[in-house]
Amino acid sequence: MKRSLQQIADAIGFRLIGDGRVEVGGVAGIRSATANDLVFVEDEKHLAAALQSGAAAVIAGEFASSATPTRPMLISDQPKLAFARAAQLLREEVSGNGESASVHPTSVVHPSAVLERGVSVEARAVLGENVRVGSGSRLGVGCAIGAGVTIGRGAEIYPNVTIYSGTALGDRVIVHAGAVLGSDGFGYVRDRKSGRYEKFPQVGTLVIEDDVEIGANATVDRGALEETRIRRGAKIDNLFHIGHNCQIGEDVVIAAQTGLSGSITIENGAVLGGQVGIGEHARIGEGVMVGGQGGILPHKILRGKGVAFWGTPAQPLRQYLKQLAAMARLANKEKKD
Repeated sequence: MKRSLQQIADAIGFRLIGDGRVEVGGVAGIRSATANDLVFVEDEKHLAAALQSGAAAVIAGEFASSATPTRPMLISDQPKLAFARAAQLLREEVSGNGESASVHPTSVVHPSAVLERGVSVEARAVLGENVRVGSGSRLGVGCAIGAGVTIGRGAEIYPNVTIYSGTALGDRVIVHAGAVLGSDGFGYVRDRKSGRYEKFPQVGTLVIEDDVEIGANATVDRGALEETRIRRGAKIDNLFHIGHNCQIGEDVVIAAQTGLSGSITIENGAVLGGQVGIGEHARIGEGVMVGGQGGILPHKILRGKGVAFWGTPAQPLRQYLKQLAAMARLANKEKKD
């Protein structure tokens, strides 16, 4: 299953230099590319290596327009983004959309489940009552999908993912191996007389919108009484936790080992580094960046599109660096004394 360069150029909006009849079936790095692959370069200094590689064609920036091509080139003002889009286009072509669902004989699919055309259910997966899976989606080995779960079109659910009842996934969602979606939140009520903790109802839902990607062994809790929601295009790394009632905005990026308590709001376009910790009811404003191991106290609000925060408690980067410098000067002074 391949596509011609002309088809790719037309679909994504490249400018094609060379033979558009050349076909490709995958993408690769410059060193490992074969005659079946596309490669890309963002910097002119790497163009010669790309043109000398084994690749069938090269995606490059406008700087390549005047080069003498030894193979076809696809020109874009954002070559890395164009490469990613081409890879997705080729993946969709390879995945295809068959006329009927494919279910491995060792899987257990409830008779009421609805599998649209082209769905693939791999070995030992279990699909509960009234599950609905959209066309072209794939459920990996050992997945457990609870009753009433809905999964949109073109989703990729990797092995051993568990999705609890009350969870809805949009189109083209990717969930990596071992993730758990829709589990109960960490909600308890303490009896002041006995000192014991009793479970607060965790009967809400989890909604994951289109084009979200969730990393391996990540956990996302359902809402307690209402919903937890991850909005369109959010990208979440491995080993991450989102507590109940959290609201994650569009195109948010969150690195590995970050943890969110309950009822946190992360607005559109925010970026969180690795091992960030956020207390309950905090709000991270649109476009805010929080550096690795940053700590945000409960109920704290961080604002400022494009502003970087760092440290614990997190504060604007310049302020934090000034404090570090002041502490270093104080330490040096004490040594001299």
